[in-house]
Amino acid sequence: MSVPSIRRQWAVGIVAGAIALAALVAGSAWGHVTSRTLDPRLVAWISAGVLVVCGGLATTRVAHALSRSIALGPVPAAQAAVRILAGAAGYLVVVFGVLAVLSVPIEKILVGAGLAGVVLGIAAQQSLGNVFAGLVIILARPFGIGDHIRVRSGALGGVFDAWVREISLTYVTVELDTGQMKIPNSAMLSAGVGRVPPGTPLPVAAPVAPPASPSSLAPGASGTATPPPGPGAAPPAPEARRP
Repeated sequence: MSVPSIRRQWAVGIVAGAIALAALVAGSAWGHVTSRTLDPRLVAWISAGVLVVCGGLATTRVAHALSRSIALGPVPAAQAAVRILAGAAGYLVVVFGVLAVLSVPIEKILVGAGLAGVVLGIAAQQSLGNVFAGLVIILARPFGIGDHIRVRSGALGGVFDAWVREISLTYVTVELDTGQMKIPNSAMLSAGVGRVPPGTPLPVAAPVAPPASPSSLAPGASGTATPPPGPGAAPPAPEARRP
């Protein structure tokens, strides 16, 4: 998206936000859903409708414009996180504004939302952990898109080199010699990660000694092989014959 298009998104979002704010003020001041007369009820419902439409439009445009502005800045990987967080905050403000205009008690809704949040947090603990780990990676910037990194992690299979292709709120997409792989953000945050300087050789795994074959065991021995005599060693003593 070009800079003029981003400016248009900002302009539409600001105008829609101003209309939504005016509807919130008008509905709170002159609207009343439970009034016996018709005019306060019409003001309340019309203000709520305008607040929903203009508030949703303002939230969408501002979130997209903000994410595109972040994409053109020094931290392009944060655009997805910024768009999601800005959208969630905007829609939350719109919902509470509509409830206030319609005179809905918010205390009970907050209690129910708190209990639902606790249940969802326990159920989605791993997913939320990846989201928070993604925010830490985006803000701390231990690596960026296009970097050649070396990862040391026992959970991921040891040491390997990769190219970073994408950083999202849940996964880090890397390019290996065998193809692309998506690694959860929590695993990348707990691993040792460093940028690989140009010309650095690939990591070499330590050689593993092959196991001893059964044919090398002496007959009648208890599972241990007898090493061959070295040079200069005395020959084995002959067995004593029975008379």
